[in-house]
Amino acid sequence: MVAGGAEIDVLNLLLVLVVAWTFGAAAERVGYPAMMGELLAGVAFGPAMLGLLEPSETLDVLAELGVFLLMVYVGMEVDLDDLFALGSQALAVAVGAFVIPFGLGYGAGVAIGTSTGGALFLGLAMAATSLATKSRILVDLDLLDTRIAGILLGGALISDVGVLVVFAAVLGFVQAGTVDALAVVITLVEALAFFAATLFIGYRFLPHVWSQFDALRRRYGFVNETTAFTIALAVALVFAALADLAGLHVIIGGFVAGMFLRQADLHESLYRHMHDVIYDLAIGFFAPVFFVTVAFDITLDVFTQSLGLLALLVGVAFVGKIAGSWLFSLPTNLTSREGVVIGFGMNGRGTVEIIIAAVALSNGIIGQELFSILVFLAMFTTAMVPVTMKWGIDWLSAAGELVYTDGSTGSTEPPAETDVRG
Repeated sequence: MVAGGAEIDVLNLLLVLVVAWTFGAAAERVGYPAMMGELLAGVAFGPAMLGLLEPSETLDVLAELGVFLLMVYVGMEVDLDDLFALGSQALAVAVGAFVIPFGLGYGAGVAIGTSTGGALFLGLAMAATSLATKSRILVDLDLLDTRIAGILLGGALISDVGVLVVFAAVLGFVQAGTVDALAVVITLVEALAFFAATLFIGYRFLPHVWSQFDALRRRYGFVNETTAFTIALAVALVFAALADLAGLHVIIGGFVAGMFLRQADLHESLYRHMHDVIYDLAIGFFAPVFFVTVAFDITLDVFTQSLGLLALLVGVAFVGKIAGSWLFSLPTNLTSREGVVIGFGMNGRGTVEIIIAAVALSNGIIGQELFSILVFLAMFTTAMVPVTMKWGIDWLSAAGELVYTDGSTGSTEPPAETDVRG
């Protein structure tokens, strides 16, 4: 099959979906998120082991769409007012989850004899987090309406922007020998401009769009559910384009767009259709492709050639993220247990660390050995998040400290909802 001059391997795509759904269902059957099964399927059937699944341009495109639509959906499940209310707590967690792992990672790089640039990139890789992967975990565990979910998403969002700023400084240092202060300032200004623009559009412009949309529906009747979804997708793409212009990842734009889509003043049936279609596309098709294919980057050679170094860096990664999140959450009104569980969630690094490692490798800052370790570390920490988060949620529930955004506490069963927007 050929589309746009590029050949689509339909059989390869079919196999990806089959193993994703099979392993995802098996993971859910034993009580864990589908994402974990999809990652394991990518390792087992991808280049790392059996080699039955192959990377392709088609899969890359679908995976990008998957993570983007996933973030739009997750944004639609997050109340923007609740997120602002948790802002100081999310900021504290973001700082702790960045500073402590970065320092430990840099120290580990110096200890193993890497260059200054290599140590800085190692610290940055340790400090990275992954908004996309932890978002899917929160969806799978049905935790989006809990306090720790809001702080995790807010902390990851802040962390992603912070990583980009520090990334510019570190890359400028290793390429020029000095920190390019101008590049850092420009990156920060662009990020702030993006959030200022999205807040203006979301609060000042979109309400007029929804009111005109509803007026057309009531007056002429030709605006239907499909039109509502099309407009929602257009809004998400506009926000993604703005994020790209600001040098941010498009998933940040998708996430912010989703939060404003949640506030859309639409007839309930129109909103529910828009919400459900985005959910079905993201969770039912595109996101599984992303999580299977992202596991293709794992190589198992590190287990035989660099096991000691791998074990050291895994330990540093876990201690840095969990301890950093926990320590910086203590001055807030979060409980100590909540701080630890948030640390479990922040520990997943996913594609963000892989991107950082790839840039370092392409610039000759780190070698193939350290690159392979960082790729495995990114996937291992991400794969462990569902396990540790599930254990942590059970721990919080047993202690009566699992707080929902409506103020209720207790079991892992969320309060009953009468509206998609809660």
